[in-house]
Amino acid sequence: MIRPCTDRDLLDIYEIINDAAHAYRGVIPSDRWRDPYMPMPELKHEIAAGVRFLGYQLRDQLIGVMGLQDVLDVALIRHAYIRTEYRNQSIGGQLLAEVRVQTQQPLLVGTWAAARWAIRFYEKHGFQLVSEDAKKRLLRKYWSIPERQVEESVVLADSNPSRWE
Repeated sequence: MIRPCTDRDLLDIYEIINDAAHAYRGVIPSDRWRDPYMPMPELKHEIAAGVRFLGYQLRDQLIGVMGLQDVLDVALIRHAYIRTEYRNQSIGGQLLAEVRVQTQQPLLVGTWAAARWAIRFYEKHGFQLVSEDAKKRLLRKYWSIPERQVEESVVLADSNPSRWE
């Protein structure tokens, strides 16, 4: 079952993100890795900044999350993670389908360029990489991330990427 997450889910969201983010260890630049990957104060800050999480619940356990954040004239997919033991079971695709229902805005997602599995996931679901110039412009306009992360990231759009040129 997919449902909106509430304040009661905060610890589960934290655990899911930090469990699943271990896939980035040794893949993304070491200066961008930390453990926990997303400390609790940062997660609370993201929620306060408007990230709304949808959760995938299996029986009584939350096993996946995907955030959606409206910024200016777009919606950003933020912090999409599935517990390690539940990966590759179409849960991410189901969450993404629900996120698409939740917004009429164009969808953008940023991820690490080295996270080839994440890029493949979004491409499989119809997203396309934007150009390097568009990536830099979009990351600086819609996200609040360090310049080092801009350098190491990509942006994918759910519509024709040429619209972002």
